[in-house]
Amino acid sequence: MKKIFVATAIFLAAFSSNSLIAQDSTKPFTVSGSVDVYYRMGVGASGSSALNNFTSFTNSNNSFQLGMASIKAQYTAGKGGVVVDLGFGKRAEEFSYADDATLQSVKQAYIYYAPSDKVKFTFGKFGTHIGYELLDPQLNKNYSMSYMFTNGPFSHTGIKADFTLGGGTGLMIGVANPIDVTAPASGSDPKTLIAQLSQVGAKYSVYLNYAGYFGGKMYSPTASSLSQVGLTASATLADKFSLGYDGTVQFVRDEDYLGAGKTKTKSWWASALYANLTASDVFGMTLRAEYFADKKYAIKLPGSDVTEITLSGNIKAGNFMFIPELRLDNAKDKVFSKNSKGEASKSAFSAILAAIYSF
Repeated sequence: MKKIFVATAIFLAAFSSNSLIAQDSTKPFTVSGSVDVYYRMGVGASGSSALNNFTSFTNSNNSFQLGMASIKAQYTAGKGGVVVDLGFGKRAEEFSYADDATLQSVKQAYIYYAPSDKVKFTFGKFGTHIGYELLDPQLNKNYSMSYMFTNGPFSHTGIKADFTLGGGTGLMIGVANPIDVTAPASGSDPKTLIAQLSQVGAKYSVYLNYAGYFGGKMYSPTASSLSQVGLTASATLADKFSLGYDGTVQFVRDEDYLGAGKTKTKSWWASALYANLTASDVFGMTLRAEYFADKKYAIKLPGSDVTEITLSGNIKAGNFMFIPELRLDNAKDKVFSKNSKGEASKSAFSAILAAIYSF
């Protein structure tokens, strides 16, 4: 990992030395990145087995943690270009959980070509189109992640085409490897059909998303058959206030390939509302209210259903962003730790202080 990081730094430095010249030509080269650190305190949690957290990236308690060191390089030449987006740390490792070795550092790596201003092709690994929240923390207003983000797709590796249809309408369609898998172990694994229909206006946006398997079967890291439909929307209601919405349902089918001959389709669904207040260029607040229903036992944790409410502040100072956050999770079943004695509880409270520097 050390060799990879050093080689990446040398590569970027070599290109960055010519970046001023490149920016004035037809072949711009840009570099961006971020580093995030956080401290999380889970009330009632005790030890690594009782973190009181069933969502991504903040699985710690009473300790300072490095989230991710990220660096992204983009080079454009004419109608095409290449993007290399690397991440180092627990956040990047959890994002690329289905990959091994060096592939865990690759958040995104793709080439793109736009033959016209209405069509763009992308080929490689890219972040999923499903959901409201994103991997890079500086692009979210909450620091901890939703249950929807944790249990939905993270990334796709394949090819997609984006079409601009006019009037703010867009269409994306593509074919990829199984969800979150960069390098499949078998050529008989299914492919994933991905699609998105979007409508974007001056003060609103609506995205209807889909991802589903076709052809072949697989048993790890996800179900043999999977399909998911989601709706993501946002609207600016006033100069300082906006709302975001995320809703999705996922169907999974696990086939008993050991000879029992039993097949069962399971599902989960979730819905979340994001209320965003931007008081000034320096301070803002976001309240996320999410309901996650696992009534057909597709995920198994954190129980049959759970509600979480998260209040996050956004304090900005130059390239810095600080996120103090309070979160309350409440489940139907006793899946959280109540105290150090191992007693269970239906609810859990946690607090986070995160700091992000992005450039």
